[in-house]
Amino acid sequence: MSATRRQILSRTGASVAGIAFTGALSELFAGSASAAPRTAGYGPLVPDPDGLLDLPAGFRYKVLSRQGDPLRSGEGLVPGNHDGMGAFAGRRGRVHLVRNHENRVTGKIAVPTVPGLTYDPAGKGGCTVLELDGRNDVLGERVAIAGTAVNCAGGPTPWNTWLTCEETEDRAGTNGYTKDHGFIFEVDGADPRRTGAVPLTAMGRFQHEAIAVDPRSGIVYETEDAFERPFGLFYRFLPEKPLGGTGSLRAGGALEAMRVPGVPDLSAVQEAGTRFEGIEWVPVPDPLATGTPVRHQDFGPKGITHAQKLEGCYWGGRAVYFVSSFARAKDGSAATHFGQVWKYEPHRRRLTLVVVFGPSTDVRLPGESPDNICLAPTGGLMVCEDGDGAQHVFGVSGDGEVYAVARGAQNIGTPEAPEWGEFAGVTFSPDGSTMYVNCYTPGTTFAVTGPWC
Repeated sequence: MSATRRQILSRTGASVAGIAFTGALSELFAGSASAAPRTAGYGPLVPDPDGLLDLPAGFRYKVLSRQGDPLRSGEGLVPGNHDGMGAFAGRRGRVHLVRNHENRVTGKIAVPTVPGLTYDPAGKGGCTVLELDGRNDVLGERVAIAGTAVNCAGGPTPWNTWLTCEETEDRAGTNGYTKDHGFIFEVDGADPRRTGAVPLTAMGRFQHEAIAVDPRSGIVYETEDAFERPFGLFYRFLPEKPLGGTGSLRAGGALEAMRVPGVPDLSAVQEAGTRFEGIEWVPVPDPLATGTPVRHQDFGPKGITHAQKLEGCYWGGRAVYFVSSFARAKDGSAATHFGQVWKYEPHRRRLTLVVVFGPSTDVRLPGESPDNICLAPTGGLMVCEDGDGAQHVFGVSGDGEVYAVARGAQNIGTPEAPEWGEFAGVTFSPDGSTMYVNCYTPGTTFAVTGPWC
């Protein structure tokens, strides 16, 4: 199954976009509400007269929030660098939309510090939460956690909280921070003060990207987006009090890293459908990385399995899926690819390479790198593009079709040197009627409605 760049261009009318891939894509949709993921796109994208978001005919968007605008709580300004996001059902049909802000120390608009919700006053990252009614009108917008750093992605828990992940390993004293960073924090969008600003230290200190929770066992799977060799690891956290509700992860647990016997680097696997049995999980010697970063630690004579750019992660059916956004041999990876999606089945201890994105002569690197992903309630996979040129949210169907769902209009730079902000945080409302997505910069949160089914 494949889709060439030319096929995509003919379907979408896009001038700079392309994904080529192979694999058994129908496997990706386990756990989707639809038994038969859609097999066709929504038609060509229609240029937006307001120059913000191009969508297929019949779809419309609403701008919910933009960086620099006042927060409705009066706590300060809407921070920038919008990234991962989760949507949770509230009372009376309301939705709590929890949004990450991937601010480093250079962030232009920090998440405002709020007493009781701030971890490290020197940290500029964190989360804000929007409260929406059934028409996606914004009823409230406030700080959910502050004083964290580089909040990239994360994921929802079965008890409807958000786990926000710090993609950094900076210690206290580095970049002006007063506390160590590199942790996961739990955020309750309905009542942030229930969760406060407490690092879940047992879940490890490293460059976290995303998480997915097994709703049966309560085991939390974690990806690590490491920028340099040795690259990141894929982890699982076995909580002492699994599925115990808000705050249960603070009780501690054991952190382990995945070992694929005989495979030190996942990028070396190039053929979709390749399967590995007997996956091993090795205890992490020092989860807090008090002396050595976790991925550098000694995992014994058999070593451990690394991968470049481990990013998106989600649970579907009886398996966890995770993304390697790309790998480059010139960076030290064993081989080059434009993106992989892996599937791990805990009950079988089996790992399968489900999808491989490129490379091909028709596709540029890194413009087609998959990043944030989510399952659409009506079937299919939504993929945020993170690369050069015009940025898209792509849909991927069960029969291998790639189609454009949204395209960001030029929003930074000049007509002579256009730049586009990447998409991030794609997620759906609990009732499946709205797709929420962020433009990373300038930070903008959209609600997209239309004939999804």
